[in-house]
Amino acid sequence: MTRAADSEPTPRRLTAREAAIRLGVKVETIYAYVSRGLLDRVPSEDGRTSLFDARSVERLAGKRRGGVRVGGLAVVLGTGLTLIEPERVSYRGLDAGELAGRAPFERVARWLWLGEEPPEQPAAAGDAPWHATEEALAVARDTQRSLPPGTSTADRVRAIASAVGPTDPLRFDLSPRAVAGTVSRLIAVMVEGLPVIQQEASGDAHEVDEHTIASRLWARLTANLPDPEDLHALNAALVLTADHGLAASTLAARVAASVRADPVSVVASGLGTLAGPLHGAASAPVHRLFEEVDHPDRATAVLGDFMRRENRIPGFGHLIYKDWDPRARVLLEQLRACGRDAQRLDVVECMLELLLDRIDVRPNIDFTLGALSYVSGMNERAGETLFAVARSAGWTAHALEEYREPALRFRPRAHYTGPAPTSADSAAAG
Repeated sequence: MTRAADSEPTPRRLTAREAAIRLGVKVETIYAYVSRGLLDRVPSEDGRTSLFDARSVERLAGKRRGGVRVGGLAVVLGTGLTLIEPERVSYRGLDAGELAGRAPFERVARWLWLGEEPPEQPAAAGDAPWHATEEALAVARDTQRSLPPGTSTADRVRAIASAVGPTDPLRFDLSPRAVAGTVSRLIAVMVEGLPVIQQEASGDAHEVDEHTIASRLWARLTANLPDPEDLHALNAALVLTADHGLAASTLAARVAASVRADPVSVVASGLGTLAGPLHGAASAPVHRLFEEVDHPDRATAVLGDFMRRENRIPGFGHLIYKDWDPRARVLLEQLRACGRDAQRLDVVECMLELLLDRIDVRPNIDFTLGALSYVSGMNERAGETLFAVARSAGWTAHALEEYREPALRFRPRAHYTGPAPTSADSAAAG
């Protein structure tokens, strides 16, 4: 009989570089941890390199974060989608920052979903624009008419995603290409179902370029007519926010996929998690801060008052990145290339210069999403809408991974902390 211990899998080993990426430190620091007894080093089979037990690295990562907080959960899942490093984010091995500079969001989404058609290559003949079905679009517009005036575009997107599922009776086909088709149509209706913003000067609607998701989304977030550089920046923002590992909304999407929810419901699960202010909507306070400044001459006074009032600076600092969020660097360069509104861009630059001189943490993606919405003349929750549309692609990619895993694998154990049970008789006697 084979003993249980003999059947245990060999512990996963990490190279020094992989361990350094997981801990957010330099490779040299890994060997310093070894010398201090914090990590155990295991020689490789050839004896020329060192390997590290992945479980030991995870334990050290928990200690460096102060451990998992009381009531918190630590979930580690294998994924072949997105690698997060201190200096870059990669999608299936391709640098997301480089893709943001040249690849359409639609191609990047399909790369995440199917791992085919490398998105940096020229467009293929089959790259037709994503469009909603007429039936789904009719339901989406009926849903919009039922919402109260002033409903944000982010809430409108959530309402659309919840309403249009029944229009696609084949959405339960969970094969990869079927899922890709379902979600490309879903993302299209999430955008096309939103009202086009009227031009303030003339009252005329935008002449919307229907070819890309970026161009259709722009017309629904601002009354300003776009230059090609504007659409390039918006497309870059969509690419950069498409996925970022196991964020809260992505975990929710994977849990839904583990019970074999259809992809429309998976996206709706992710959208529900975005409804809180701490994930996806974090660019709104950045936008409000820029609006409060509104002129470079007011930056110092407004920033001082804001810091005294709020005791924090939105859009700075990240749980993963010790320095700049690499996505923020890329999007800021795209925004600088637009020249959309020189004075508003000066406000962003002035605020950035002031903050970089005075605080230790660095900008994250929410800072540049807030800057994009402010400079482009969008409302303060436009960044949340953009994030929701883009991350729908990432949730779908994770769902496709999860569909290949054993079903129902997410089952955390609960530790009961309520009152001790009593019988009906003893309760009556008391």
